Amino acid sequence: MINVGITGQEGFIGQHLYNTLGLFPDEFNRVEYNLDFFADEEKLSRFAAGCDVIVHLAALNRHNDPNAIYETNIGLVNKLINALVKVGSKAHVLFSSSSQEELDNLYGKSKRDGRGLFTDWAKKSGGTFTGLVLPNVFGPFGNPYYNSFIATFCHQLSHNEQPKINVDSDVNLIYVGDVVKTIIAEIRTAIGKDVYVVPHTDQRKVSEILNLLENYNELYLNSGIIPDLKNGFEVNLFNTYRCYMDIKNLFPIKYKQHIDARGAFVEIIRLNVGGQVSFSTTVPGITRGNHYHTRKIERFSVIKGKALIQLRRIGTSDILDFYLSGDEPAYVDMPVWYTHNIKNIGEGDLYTIFWINEFYDPADPDTYFENV
Repeated sequence: MINVGITGQEGFIGQHLYNTLGLFPDEFNRVEYNLDFFADEEKLSRFAAGCDVIVHLAALNRHNDPNAIYETNIGLVNKLINALVKVGSKAHVLFSSSSQEELDNLYGKSKRDGRGLFTDWAKKSGGTFTGLVLPNVFGPFGNPYYNSFIATFCHQLSHNEQPKINVDSDVNLIYVGDVVKTIIAEIRTAIGKDVYVVPHTDQRKVSEILNLLENYNELYLNSGIIPDLKNGFEVNLFNTYRCYMDIKNLFPIKYKQHIDARGAFVEIIRLNVGGQVSFSTTVPGITRGNHYHTRKIERFSVIKGKALIQLRRIGTSDILDFYLSGDEPAYVDMPVWYTHNIKNIGEGDLYTIFWINEFYDPADPDTYFENV
């Protein structure tokens, strides 16, 4: 069992890393961490003593005063190093740096100098150090106006605001899930690299990304259509976009029924992408699901009976309840990293149609069980 501590686990990359490590309970133990540890020398020392691996992600990215960014980030590095020295730790420390190391700004300088301080600590202490130099990271749950321009665009579009492009440049990008895979791979190898320039997985112009997001907004938010997703980047971008919608007030979305003397006709889903369609019957009182996906796109459509669909974002406690009835057929879409279930709350059988954008693969199901 590897004891892994994550500073900044409440942040964008940190929460994804924390949740993903939780998928491997027999391999990793997640050491308790709180932001206030950096304000208490004893707490930080106990944290350092309990870790075989520390992933240092805590940092200030933006501030009106650039000097505050530098002083804060270097201060956090020095406090952690002092704690490591105090307890005689030889842990493997992984440090999240940035491609902005090469730029003439104090944020980049704080990352470059912080990496140098950890390198010196490892040489003196016999510890292991990996300095990860990351390109621009995007993905679900990033903070708009802080973590990335993609987070800002997604937030603006899903809240009826029009994004503006300041500089239409080519941007090197990596999805947060790929960053997490890289970190876990480095933890497992336990070799250490003073400088590991993590390669970007995609390069896109800002305008190209905005065009894709505007297309998603028009097709999906306004018309319920799943857009054509040509590659993994577009799937990741679409899943990122979906997490910024106000799902509490968006779902359930009622279908349009075409009723005549024969009965009713309902169009379930319009797709510009493939996948798998299935249906289930559920007897009264039974609950299905209680699992989540990290990449799949899924729609639940209730066509007969009464159902309660519940969603809860992993790592949070707020539960969203959606009540659906076959009398007014409706659907709810499942965002990534939201555990979800569906319960028959009626007196008769519940009929549900499911669509998901991938065929089920038992070798790679992307299905993780956790009660809502």
